Amino acid sequence: MATLPLQPPAPLPGSLPRPSEAAKQHRLPRRPRWWRGAALSAAVILAIAAGAGWLWRTYTRPITVQVAPVAAHVAERVFGLGTIGADVQSAVGFKVAGVINEIDANEGDHVKFGQILARLDARDVEAQIAEARAGVLQAKAAVDKAQGDVLAAQANVTNARAMAGRRQALVKEGFASVEETQTNVTAMQVASANLTVARSEVGTAQAGLAAALAQEDFQKATLANSTLRAPYDAWVTARSLNLGAMPVPGQGVFTLAEPRTIWAVGYVDERLAGRLRVGQEAEIALRSEPAHRFPGHVARIEIQSDAINEERLVDVAFDTLPPNIHLAEQAEVYITTGVLTRAMTVPQSAVTGLANGQGTVWTVEDGRLCQRKVSFGPELPDGGMPVVAGLPEGAKVVVAPTSGLRIGRMAKVASGPPP
Repeated sequence: MATLPLQPPAPLPGSLPRPSEAAKQHRLPRRPRWWRGAALSAAVILAIAAGAGWLWRTYTRPITVQVAPVAAHVAERVFGLGTIGADVQSAVGFKVAGVINEIDANEGDHVKFGQILARLDARDVEAQIAEARAGVLQAKAAVDKAQGDVLAAQANVTNARAMAGRRQALVKEGFASVEETQTNVTAMQVASANLTVARSEVGTAQAGLAAALAQEDFQKATLANSTLRAPYDAWVTARSLNLGAMPVPGQGVFTLAEPRTIWAVGYVDERLAGRLRVGQEAEIALRSEPAHRFPGHVARIEIQSDAINEERLVDVAFDTLPPNIHLAEQAEVYITTGVLTRAMTVPQSAVTGLANGQGTVWTVEDGRLCQRKVSFGPELPDGGMPVVAGLPEGAKVVVAPTSGLRIGRMAKVASGPPP
């Protein structure tokens, strides 16, 4: 039985065909292992060279930095946030009860001292004044009558005294009896008593006149109190009642503010308040006009601080009151506490280890980077820190530290202002 030659198995579907013997004979020979080691060494060398280049660019090549400019006459300012208020502000009303029948002022009006603000219905008081005047006239008539009675009593006394004297002379000559003389003496004594009574009636009548005049004055004062007048030149900030209202004595009808005492009441951090003094120049910015600052000055430093917020109240007066001012509006105050003749101001982000007015900054000195511990003045309202000590002559402070800063590295100062 003949045998068939063995055949290689057929390739599976989807598999690659095995290489033939001829293909195996023409296949390229494998590279030796030493070549692969050399290639790996070359890659390492290239990586080292690239890293060296990066290190050179990072730590050796000059770095460009922004530095703080030097400014002249830098104002040291303290910032405070507060509201507009008035030192002299009053709620005014009537001293007597009644019904309001006239109103002559309203919110926003500027009134002068003595100007009428409102009136009460005072017809009953006017009638009482007329009655009081009649009582005065009656009392004056009583005084006149009493004074007339005194004159008549004085005349009676004089006449009785003369008759008694003549009777005594006649008794001595025997032409009149003793009984008639005693009668005349008694008549004289009665006339003297009547004079005393008449004089006392004058005092009573004068007292009645004084009472009538006092009653008249009281009614006139009541009538005057029925008219509400401005106690000083003022700005009407509020009106509480309308026509027909019946205020009780002392109830506020209007709220007035003295324009010359309108100021900004600012809250200043206690850490900065120690530099404040009365009379220091200041600026006030209203929330409604944030781009405009009104000149002013420190008028008063409150004795009572805010213990919760750790702030001190400072009253800053306007040098000239703005025409469009509103009480209780939010305001910002900037108080000038001093002026630095020459200063370099850096942001707090450029300082490390800031404590007790000192910190460390990067500097550029003779074209190379350096670190210096410097002293700062009080913080400015924009957060800047003025350097006051610790910098050598010609040193510049880096305001925006970046990676790659190293002591001794060469540095170039960027042109233009810091960002």
